[in-house]
Amino acid sequence: MTTPRRKSAPKTLRAALPGLRRTTRLMAPQLRSEKPLIVGGFLALFAEVAFRVLEPWPLALVIDHVLVPAAAGAVVDAAGSLLLLAAVALFAAVGLRAAAAYLSTIAFALAGNRVLTAVRARVFAHVQRLSLAFHDRARTGDLVTRMTGDIGRLQEVAVTAFLPLVGNLVTLVVLSVVMLVLDWRLALVAIAVYPVFALSSRRQSGKITTVARGQREQDGRLAATAVETLGAMRVVQAYSLEPVLEKRFGQSNRKSLKDGVRARRLAAGLERSTDVMVGLASAIVLYIGARRVLSGAMSAGELVLFLTYLKTAFRPMRDLAKYTGRIARAAACGERVVDVLETAPDIRDAAWARPAPSFLGDVRFEGVSASYGGGGLVLRDVSLHIRHGSRVGVVGPSGSGKSTLMSLLMRLQDPVDGRVLVDGHDLRDLTIDSVRSQVAVVLQESVLFATTVRENIGYGRPGATSEQVEAAARLANAHDFITDLPQGYDTELGERGATLSGGQRQRIAVARAALRDAPILVLDEATTGLDSDNVTEVRQALAELSRGRTTFVVTHDLAAVTDCDLVVRIEEGRLASVEQRAGGRAARPRTARPLAVVSRSEEEPRAHAG
Repeated sequence: MTTPRRKSAPKTLRAALPGLRRTTRLMAPQLRSEKPLIVGGFLALFAEVAFRVLEPWPLALVIDHVLVPAAAGAVVDAAGSLLLLAAVALFAAVGLRAAAAYLSTIAFALAGNRVLTAVRARVFAHVQRLSLAFHDRARTGDLVTRMTGDIGRLQEVAVTAFLPLVGNLVTLVVLSVVMLVLDWRLALVAIAVYPVFALSSRRQSGKITTVARGQREQDGRLAATAVETLGAMRVVQAYSLEPVLEKRFGQSNRKSLKDGVRARRLAAGLERSTDVMVGLASAIVLYIGARRVLSGAMSAGELVLFLTYLKTAFRPMRDLAKYTGRIARAAACGERVVDVLETAPDIRDAAWARPAPSFLGDVRFEGVSASYGGGGLVLRDVSLHIRHGSRVGVVGPSGSGKSTLMSLLMRLQDPVDGRVLVDGHDLRDLTIDSVRSQVAVVLQESVLFATTVRENIGYGRPGATSEQVEAAARLANAHDFITDLPQGYDTELGERGATLSGGQRQRIAVARAALRDAPILVLDEATTGLDSDNVTEVRQALAELSRGRTTFVVTHDLAAVTDCDLVVRIEEGRLASVEQRAGGRAARPRTARPLAVVSRSEEEPRAHAG
């Protein structure tokens, strides 16, 4: 599994179009769900354009039928009534256009916000299902930037640029047709600007997309550096790393600033060049139109009407220039989001997968081999049978494959060869959630969330009652210290439970596992790093928790496996020995090799390495 890939940036708008299409496909399911709102928005938009076309006609009628005759000395019958009628018509057209514009803006804004809110939720759900190998390689800050900043930019642009751009395009097309009907000669002068603008826009937008993608990548690096630094502040301050990390942050910050300024300069250049083209076309139309009025080919009112339409049509062109830069920057953000969504999970439910039945906990590894992240094998041909209710110690040197074996049991990864069975069921034939819901785990690093103690324990079984949560805490020897907290079970914990001691965090993790009430329990270095007092309390809680469950004790400490029915040693990814203890209920050993002593100093640096 690889991290979202960085691609070479497109050099032209045409080259950027695949990225825009990818982003559109990303939002297609959510767009379909908002179809009624979008259709309503377009109907209001068409009404707005229609009233915009009607808006200058009262002025043209007043000029041709009141002002020009009056200037020539003619008597205009019912001039007052005509002026009043024109004023009312103008006010009605403007008012109705404003109402239609309001409705279309609200409809499109609501649809855009709903769509991208759903996309953000979809990306978050997808990221949670990606493999541990992906998350080990990805930078957390960059992923957060993609889920928040990039989608936020898409959301902003969809509402403030893309949807108005659609309206401007409709306005431009309709008014171009109207101008052709009014005077095709003058209309051709105006329309001649369009291809020049299109060529300029295509060239500039490609450059803007290129620069914007670089800026967003720098923003991702900034976020990653900030997250890493804030998460390791104790080490940063202890080693006086502030200047080093400030320098690294500053480099990315300056690059982001440089790319941002360049993108704005390119966008501003496109906008100003459009102003020049529009000004030139307007001047030519004014000159030719005035001469046609003098020659009697058209009336003064028709010229004013045409110039009004010309101004209205050229305003969308100016907006197109402004929005092109925004959309080009949004395209870069969209591609970064799509890259995440196109990263397929390594572990997924098979088409034939069914929910797992309630497990007893009889576990069998049959010729299992496994790799990590597409690399070499970290487990080779491991076969082992664990009868339900057994307590199994899994020992071995760092990187031997112990935790990988447990990852297979929890379906955090699948074997490349062989199979893992529980109660005779191949785990790959069962749905992932139904398997994981029947395995509880307590890790060396007790991960707590920045919420209440009650919710942290409750994550073991969503929907559990307060009584069940407190019963689990009592089993974990955690109830007493929890009730001594300022708000008891409703005390808000700091990020990763930083406001608690290591032993307290671990007992809350044990309570979470107890609440899960799963038939299979995995204890992965659950007491490593705790002081003697906390080790005693946590071990007592774990002993109570493991009673009647199939329990795997992954450890470097032989003292932690003295009460195990079976002790398995793994070396270099192979099953080196299996020792059955007196009174054990597990499978007979595959080899007679005595269990070697494992030093507690041989710490396993990464859980996935085993």
